[in-house]
Amino acid sequence: MDGSLIISNILNPPILFFFLGMTAVFVKSDLEIPAPVPKVFSLYLLFAIGFKGGVELIKSGITQEVVLTLLAAMLMACFVPIYTFFILKLKLDTYDAAAIAATYGSISAVTFITASAFLTELGIHFDGYMVAALALMESPAIIVGLILVNIFTVDGKRDLSWPEVLQEAFLNSSVFLLVGSLLIGVLTGEHGWQVLEPFTQGLFYGVLTFFLLDMGLVAARRIKDLQKTGVFLISFAILIPILNAGIGLVIAKFIGAPKGDSLLFAVLCASASYIAVPAAMRMTVPEANPSLYVSTALAVTFPFNIIVGIPLYLYGINLFWR
Repeated sequence: MDGSLIISNILNPPILFFFLGMTAVFVKSDLEIPAPVPKVFSLYLLFAIGFKGGVELIKSGITQEVVLTLLAAMLMACFVPIYTFFILKLKLDTYDAAAIAATYGSISAVTFITASAFLTELGIHFDGYMVAALALMESPAIIVGLILVNIFTVDGKRDLSWPEVLQEAFLNSSVFLLVGSLLIGVLTGEHGWQVLEPFTQGLFYGVLTFFLLDMGLVAARRIKDLQKTGVFLISFAILIPILNAGIGLVIAKFIGAPKGDSLLFAVLCASASYIAVPAAMRMTVPEANPSLYVSTALAVTFPFNIIVGIPLYLYGINLFWR
């Protein structure tokens, strides 16, 4: 693999600030981001990427490639939890296996946004409709995870409030804001973009950089939880994203997606949720251990993807598309 891709990714300011956050924890600095700030920045990033995606979607229109990509996204969101569940069942009980499988079937919006920034830095075009794929992949894994719990628990049936489950899966804040911003971008088009561009474009990289500083702090604090996961889960948290990205690249090649869209699709397949799915699992599967499914996604898979995974998947695209 060409190491220059990894080096160019690491030397991006957002990634360096992620390392700075981790370093602050390791050297026991008192650096801390006040609690409301990361939430505000998270909402801003979802709003900005959703709105831009809607504007770009209305430009490109609904083509066969768009439809196939969105269908493939939903398919992967359902397929990944199923096959990873049976891998995890080799070492874990049903509750933990289902919660982790749902986590890896869903996506990380920040990883997607970081990959978008990486492509922009390299001057590689990507289409706005990939934001729709992002929105579609967040929720199905939660439903699949709960179905797996219902099927494989001893009694075979759990007393779940499905209206609450569906509301948590499809109307949680990140999905709602992302889809809402996407629709507003579609409705307002180029005029809306011109009005909001100073806010959605001018501030974007600064906010992303500051948000990744906080993510570095959070990820480093979660590393101690990895002692509870063992070698099996740490290996899982690195190898499964690579496998999922590989499957995603094969699908993207079959669809005929360009390089930029293919990378984003691979990143969506490879990422793991550390916000939406953990919140849903805490509510619906309290028997599962949060330190397992949160620490693997946040302290292993997230750093791996933004530091090594994104350039690794692009390298695979350069080989595969050649």
